[in-house]
Amino acid sequence: MVAAVGAMLRAAERHLIILIDGFIMTACALAAIRLCPAAQDYMIFTHCGDESGHRLMLQAIGARPLLHLGLRLGEGTGALCAFPIVDSAVRMVCEMNNFDNARITKYF
Repeated sequence: MVAAVGAMLRAAERHLIILIDGFIMTACALAAIRLCPAAQDYMIFTHCGDESGHRLMLQAIGARPLLHLGLRLGEGTGALCAFPIVDSAVRMVCEMNNFDNARITKYF
């Protein structure tokens, strides 16, 4: 867990987005955020697990997870389920055309 907290802090230092999945990684994220509050800006909380403690930690952080699937698997399945949503959002921001680029001057 200490290594995970360190990795989260290093990711934030390098401006890398990370997906936080499950109870244990949320506990690590909570520790990382307490050490460096700005680290939260680089965390995407993928799901809220079925453990009551997980919900409490997410509330303490003020995090709003992408999914609520009631998972308790601990194998990163929430992150795997959420990744296509994150990928789609990134693609939309980076690849979606806009009115100027599409040479649309008037719309209804």
